Amino acid sequence: MKTYVMAFLKRGPNRSQDSITAANLQRSHLDNITKLAQMGKLVVAGPFLDTGDLRGIYIFDVATIEQAKKLTETDLAIQQGTLVMELKLWYGSAALLKTNEIHKKIAKVEI
Repeated sequence: MKTYVMAFLKRGPNRSQDSITAANLQRSHLDNITKLAQMGKLVVAGPFLDTGDLRGIYIFDVATIEQAKKLTETDLAIQQGTLVMELKLWYGSAALLKTNEIHKKIAKVEI
């Protein structure tokens, strides 16, 4: 078992972008997720599949909320206010650290 920081992604106050701006923000958001995972800082990320205000979660492999806050601030969607994060210390399985490695082995390759 080990300590992580869990982030709850919520709808932010600035949601009135045109469709092109919204698509660009989403692409940047997804690219940032990939970057954080490649850095080994983001263990798990994913959206909720409804249309509520709670949009998704991250689980960060960092020891403090302050470290996680710095990582969330690299996301353009956070910077622009389309998403906000609530960060909580969380105690979970150390096996989660193998998630990205396992994902690479079993993920479907899109053509």
